[in-house]
Amino acid sequence: MESATSVNGAAQQSSSGSPFSSSRTTSSSGTQGSNAAARKTYGALASRSARRLLLRGGVVAVAGAAGGFLTGDWRIGATFAAAALIAMIVYSSRRQSEVPRWRRPSAAQRRTEAQLRVMKRVGYRVLHARGIPGGNGQIDHFVVGRRGAFAIDSEAWDKRLPLRNKLEKLYHGKFSRNERIDEALEEAREAERLISEYLGRDVSVRPSLAIYGPGLPWDSHNLRGVDVISGTKVRKWLRTGKPRQLTDKEIEEIHDAAQQVLPARY
Repeated sequence: MESATSVNGAAQQSSSGSPFSSSRTTSSSGTQGSNAAARKTYGALASRSARRLLLRGGVVAVAGAAGGFLTGDWRIGATFAAAALIAMIVYSSRRQSEVPRWRRPSAAQRRTEAQLRVMKRVGYRVLHARGIPGGNGQIDHFVVGRRGAFAIDSEAWDKRLPLRNKLEKLYHGKFSRNERIDEALEEAREAERLISEYLGRDVSVRPSLAIYGPGLPWDSHNLRGVDVISGTKVRKWLRTGKPRQLTDKEIEEIHDAAQQVLPARY
């Protein structure tokens, strides 16, 4: 009887649905749903990419045909097409960003990011839009390479107003910009503290402001501990200054530590 009861109980449990079989069924259907969603997303992305390529190809073809028709020389038309293609590649590279679209990085941040993309090819490690724990501060670009670690903030200011240094104070027109100097310095010092504690040794982080818009009377100038850089000269600034300070191993360690202690803002 006991055996029969056990068999009947098992049969009833099976008919009502075992938690283990139910879990497997749900997992299977969930996986299928995820795969279907992934295929749908991939298809949408592929379709969008194909449309973009077709549009660019059309623009290049029209530019080449128009140039050839107007000049009567197919070689000039080919030159027009090549120029249009190069212009579109440059435009696209400036708009591309590792920061997701919904974060809407500023034009200044994208321009600095484009310069840093080149530095990554020569061994520099870069993080974008990193937050400061416990506050609202953000380091737009954290860079570590042979010459050390850098915290760079990118700013776009009105080009109609001159930028000047008066008694170690930064003025944009008649407006003081000292608060941005102080913020950049505070962010870098906090990053320096967090990374040093994480690694168990002192690490120096150099604060800087990359400014786009107004003409600067210098390529870079240190004001109260912060390097104020002409935005278009970021790459040059990173390559000049003190000789090699960090080994490849130290670069990786500092980069990994920054990744851990400076949370992504997206």
